[in-house]
Amino acid sequence: MAGIRPAKCYRWDSPAYTRVSSRPSDSYITGIPGSKVIHFDMGNKKGEFDTKAEIVYVGNIQVRHNSMEAARIIIQKRLEKFVGVANYYFKINAYPHHVMRENVTATGAGADRVSEGMRRAFGKPIGRAARMQRGQTLFTIKFNNNDARRKLIKKALELACNKLPGEKKVSISPIVKKPTNSTVKGGV
Repeated sequence: MAGIRPAKCYRWDSPAYTRVSSRPSDSYITGIPGSKVIHFDMGNKKGEFDTKAEIVYVGNIQVRHNSMEAARIIIQKRLEKFVGVANYYFKINAYPHHVMRENVTATGAGADRVSEGMRRAFGKPIGRAARMQRGQTLFTIKFNNNDARRKLIKKALELACNKLPGEKKVSISPIVKKPTNSTVKGGV
């Protein structure tokens, strides 16, 4: 069984290939594999937090669903073990909509007689990918800041960066709360 092709094999210059179209006959794709990413919100969803840590992409790239899931698992396990479930909120901000296709060719002895080369080379669906653009955030973790927790969360995001393709950076910043207009002066 052959390994997964690298991301450079899948072009970015074409429009995203999804099932959405005004005419169903134009957009129907058979046999799309399901997304491996099924959990998008983890931790304490209703908590009040003052700091956020993010993985932000520096350039345009396609991120496969299996690499997103591998990164999610490593972050989630480290956060549960070292930070505690009640002390963070972890969100995946991108969804793998894009369907990747591969022109399957035969390999091995006699493959030149079986393969059709570029004839009918549209390809079969092999997986999904999220299309990340420059400056887009893939993962966000909200937490209450202290030095120990900050180091643990930064380490978890750095380990996850090893599982993801392309150039990215880890940023940590305070959450700015918007003022509320709950009190109205000069009653009417």
